[in-house]
Amino acid sequence: MKQDTLNHDFEQYCDELLKKYKVPGFSLGLAKEGELFYEKHFGFRDMEAGLALSPDTIFGIGSITKAFTAIAILQLQEKRKLSVNECVTKYLPEFRTPNDAYTKQMTIHHFLTHSSGLPPMPTLMGAVKKSMEKDPVFTAEQKESIDAIQAIDTYAELMDTIAKSDFTLLGPPGAEFSYSNDAFGLLGLIIERVSGKPYEQYVQENILQPAGMHNSGFQLEDLPGYKDAAVLYDVGNQDGDEIIVRSNNPWDAPAMRAAGFLKSTVNDMLKFTEVIQNDGMIGDERILSTESVRSMTTPHIQCEQGTYYGYGLMIIPDFFGYKLIHHGGDMKGVTAQMNILPECHLTGISLANLAGAPSTKLLFGAFTSYLGKSIETSYLNTENVDLTLESLKEFEGTFISDDGMSLEFYVSNGSLRLAGAGLPDNRLKPSGDDQFLYPMREMEFPVYFMRNEERKIYRIAFASRQIPKIKNEGHE
Repeated sequence: MKQDTLNHDFEQYCDELLKKYKVPGFSLGLAKEGELFYEKHFGFRDMEAGLALSPDTIFGIGSITKAFTAIAILQLQEKRKLSVNECVTKYLPEFRTPNDAYTKQMTIHHFLTHSSGLPPMPTLMGAVKKSMEKDPVFTAEQKESIDAIQAIDTYAELMDTIAKSDFTLLGPPGAEFSYSNDAFGLLGLIIERVSGKPYEQYVQENILQPAGMHNSGFQLEDLPGYKDAAVLYDVGNQDGDEIIVRSNNPWDAPAMRAAGFLKSTVNDMLKFTEVIQNDGMIGDERILSTESVRSMTTPHIQCEQGTYYGYGLMIIPDFFGYKLIHHGGDMKGVTAQMNILPECHLTGISLANLAGAPSTKLLFGAFTSYLGKSIETSYLNTENVDLTLESLKEFEGTFISDDGMSLEFYVSNGSLRLAGAGLPDNRLKPSGDDQFLYPMREMEFPVYFMRNEERKIYRIAFASRQIPKIKNEGHE
């Protein structure tokens, strides 16, 4: 696709969507064979001061941090200091779960692929509790809820909380995919114990510095005097209307930094994508071996319809005929997306300073446009399925995870709908056996209803997490 066509079609679509979601600041960059050929900046890094964005503006990148953690693990494996096939308890002997037999079977590979069997847990909120306590946007009721959260400030406290929690593992290690920040947080501790250095220092010395990512780090204090940083914003409420409020208090979680707390820029992240694009090389610097890159980008386990998980990366084997490697990040004041199309030598990054911004949709739209498709075209080959009212009723019920996500599925006017967890109350589109698509942020997210041996629905897979159904008279 010609760049001017991408510019014309994409610019208009991008501007409309960013205005719709009231995004304060958004930056996007596309690179071909490592060279930036398209950039888009919308809004400001600081709305109140009217400060412009640049390719060197620092944003949070959220869970894209997991790719850096995976690289650190693989580097240590190359140095023969560990193996991804070794049990986690070899390096974390104090790690415990309610199922001792399964715990002893969990390997570093299982942690890297979110297949350890750990379910969604409330630990991330405990890890960011001290940061949340400083946030001015919370109501008195919300502050009471924050006060009730158990703080987790160290790896020891994280493992102790997991050990003392009453939960059921999803299955034997390797059998079930469910996104786990806890697993990646603890990979940070393994890196520390094996390397003899703090996780943040290891990443700085072995990934950021050799990659030339000089404007990236875990704390803005790591870059003294650097002023080109995006202010964080949040969604507030004024007289019943949603408004965008300044909330420049970055959340931090020392026990979970390996799961999602790196900060970077468009230019630095485009350098990072070259590690994957060029089989481990950035310029003349080798960050990772070709074999390690291949293991990192292997689709080890399916995480949702059409998408698999490697090591700290997601893989779509058929993105309009190409292999797409990607990962996103979403947390307070952060929405980020990283895409890599190795066969086209195309890489991209999009960064916003507002949680819930359509960064993923816009970067996917840019890649779709680049391949000559309409921005709204989906790479998924989904079925058109008609279900009877009786069949739809089977999917009704309440599903609640241990991290507090509560979802209610109900039938209304002949359609299955989803409400709860702060999500928009939308109609789900049937797309296959026990599968639906839920529209959110201009995209369609797969929802898969899981059945037990008696063919009863007992869990759902949604947002890359497995969430159990609760028993109640209305739906059982």
